[in-house]
Amino acid sequence: MGVKGLSDSGITSIPRFFIHPPETLPCKNLNSSTNATSSIPLLDLANLYSPTHRPKIIQQIKEAASTWGFFQVINHGIPASILDETIGSITAFHEQPHEIKAKHYRRQENHGVMYTSNNDLYRSKAATWHDSLQVFTAPEETKVEEDIPEICRKEVVTWDFHASKVAEALFELLAEGLGLEAGKFKELGFMKARLFLGHCYPYCPQPDLTVGIKSHTDAGLTVLLQNQVGGLQVKNGNEWVHVKPLPGALTVNIGDFIQIISNGEYQSVEHRVLANSSKEPRISVLIFNILGGWKESDEFGPLLELLSAEKPALYRGFTVPEFLQSFYSKGLDGKNIVERVTLH
Repeated sequence: MGVKGLSDSGITSIPRFFIHPPETLPCKNLNSSTNATSSIPLLDLANLYSPTHRPKIIQQIKEAASTWGFFQVINHGIPASILDETIGSITAFHEQPHEIKAKHYRRQENHGVMYTSNNDLYRSKAATWHDSLQVFTAPEETKVEEDIPEICRKEVVTWDFHASKVAEALFELLAEGLGLEAGKFKELGFMKARLFLGHCYPYCPQPDLTVGIKSHTDAGLTVLLQNQVGGLQVKNGNEWVHVKPLPGALTVNIGDFIQIISNGEYQSVEHRVLANSSKEPRISVLIFNILGGWKESDEFGPLLELLSAEKPALYRGFTVPEFLQSFYSKGLDGKNIVERVTLH
């Protein structure tokens, strides 16, 4: 019945397998605190292609990616109507009766269309309080448009088109911030594979005993759209910072591959989602831009252009199968691949 089905049934206590050990619960971890006053950087992408304004935007995104690894963008070019329709369609999907959503239930994570609760359930110590719709929208040969649920098909395809344009523009800015050609990340294959996720975090009757999603990092570049129900937190030092929903804004974060390829110039940071104490579900829609077009023998590591005697490599090379093995060998948990390939 999914987490939303549990929530809608009117339960007043959560099943035991959703209860997390104290060290992973936000309210009981004594090694970190929550900062309610700080906020992640906000970047204005208006005049992005103006020779006068672009250098300033490049500097701003470089600073945000280097210090926070997370930032929000406004004036990104996606019409407000498309943002609203995207959120509305994913809300509508999750509001459907379970027997309709169940037609899309699968546990094969690496291709196609999948509706699930806790895709890492069998690799984790405890379940988390959310349901998801997952669609691999690229590469082209794996597109499954006809398998996307009809209630949100048009909106998913439209969001994927617009969000990938924003991602491409951001990749160009990030490359230029490193002193590279604008198309470097695209050349490496970062626009060749994309994953769409539509999360629903329904009301939780005991939000202090579980989490929406555990602390983790992403792989490539993530572009996030969310409704106005908060819950996303970003780790900055030893503090957790709330990402306040901002109407019309998109939230962007740097993933592990980008940290490694940039030789640590850009930072992939841990983030999490709190269990939802609001009666209104939290809805988030994401596009993950992941490395694609690779062979199993291809090795990735810090770009040679960024290395010198003064700036030696911080990470060893790795293959994508090594990354996949690292990712799928355990549940969402910290910066697995970065820690594995860091040179000591």
